[in-house]
Amino acid sequence: MFQLAWRNLWRNSRRTIITLMAVALSTALLMMTDALMVGFIEHAVKNATNISVGEAQIHDPDYLTEHSMYDTVENADEVLATLDKDGIPAAPRSFGFGLLSNGAKSAGAQFWGIDPEREREAFDLPTHIIPGMGTFITENMRGKIVLGKKLAKTLQAEPGSELVIVVQAADGSLGNELFVVAGVLKTIGDAIDRGAAILHHEDFERLFVSGGRIHEIAVNSRGTLTLPELATLLKQMAPGQEIKTWRLLLPILSDFMNTIDVTMWIFMSIFLIAAGLGVMNTMIMATHERIHEFGVIKALGATNSRIFRDVAAEAVLLGFLSTMLGVLIGLVGCYFLQTRGIDTSAWAQDTSFGGVAFDPIWRGAIRAASIYVPVALMWLICFFASVYPAFLMVRLNPVEAIASHG
Repeated sequence: MFQLAWRNLWRNSRRTIITLMAVALSTALLMMTDALMVGFIEHAVKNATNISVGEAQIHDPDYLTEHSMYDTVENADEVLATLDKDGIPAAPRSFGFGLLSNGAKSAGAQFWGIDPEREREAFDLPTHIIPGMGTFITENMRGKIVLGKKLAKTLQAEPGSELVIVVQAADGSLGNELFVVAGVLKTIGDAIDRGAAILHHEDFERLFVSGGRIHEIAVNSRGTLTLPELATLLKQMAPGQEIKTWRLLLPILSDFMNTIDVTMWIFMSIFLIAAGLGVMNTMIMATHERIHEFGVIKALGATNSRIFRDVAAEAVLLGFLSTMLGVLIGLVGCYFLQTRGIDTSAWAQDTSFGGVAFDPIWRGAIRAASIYVPVALMWLICFFASVYPAFLMVRLNPVEAIASHG
């Protein structure tokens, strides 16, 4: 059956090659588009969780709405000790608000009191310093501050600049100190870029008279636990505290990622319909040219199922050849996208979305589903595209077919 289908396909080689290339390119484009989308999602999740937000955070139930200095995480030291025992990296953070000034320039900021060693263990934030713009705070560094990129620009500050800081301390007094800029962060997210001023936790405690208050514990298992598993574990560790995963902390990014799947299916549907119409058009023309031949076959006693199988076999064979060619082209394209990526820096420098910064090099990521899903769908669409022309040949009147082409 397939030997006969092979011969019939090459009766009009030009038409077959055009259809074959159209389906192959559609398959390759679907593979590469899926790889780009997967790469985008993986990169977004990695940036969302690994730089500073973490996979989940623990807060007092009122902290995220009130941002009060007095809404602290209960038993923070015990929670951190339990996380350490389970081998789950976590970073405690304290927050306060105040004013920074550099000469005639001044700006409001959110001050972060951090444990440098824990930040380095749990997050990539310490590595996101602009090259040539200083260093991140170390364990032994005091009197130094790290600024968000836009905040440093507003203050016209650079490493070595002396900043005067004025804050309202927890005991009601006015905190006033001089800090030296240690480093400036790369683009991370709008909130950090515009307002983050990061201090050693001992400097923070002295400046805000915070008494060791912890407002946030950011947890990052780096993929060793799923979000539901991590949320359940944290609820057991910190009963009565608010546990939020990054999907709740960054709802815009989470919603955007959910829409990517829908967008991908719409995109895939368009390509499948286009490829299906191409195959159907080829099969209709191929069968129409052979009406006389089908009439003779039916007159000789060929069953309807035999005619249907012959027509369907041509479409399936065409789909198989084109998708295999498409897989070869697609794998080359996916490999390029994964290793080299697309450089978007010319029109998208320092891009952030939903509080997450994106690398200007957009890289793809190959997964098995990027290959077998387009191939399987193409085979199906090729088979269904053969149903209509096969149905026309099945309903053919052999006498009229032979007479019309006699």
